[in-house]
Amino acid sequence: MPKKTLADTLAARETIYVNCAHPMCCKSTKLDIQALIDRLGRDHGPMHDDLVGLFICSNCKAAGRDRRQVFFTCMPDYEGQQRARNRDWKPTFERGG
Repeated sequence: MPKKTLADTLAARETIYVNCAHPMCCKSTKLDIQALIDRLGRDHGPMHDDLVGLFICSNCKAAGRDRRQVFFTCMPDYEGQQRARNRDWKPTFERGG
């Protein structure tokens, strides 16, 4: 099975958020996929194991809290999917049953 890449994520218009797991923080930040591609390369993986070592929470670091692992949330392009689904839809004015 082919491995998903950052280029695939960008092409699919998916959004990835990095989230702090510290209960006193829970900060969430939207990642710039193009900036990640520029830094890591198009073929770098976008999955948790591929990215987890690259991020720490700046809020927790500034507050002197212990370092907790971050986690990621991936959001599909729902608007694009909805647009594609409704592209061929035509309203009908027939009365139902």
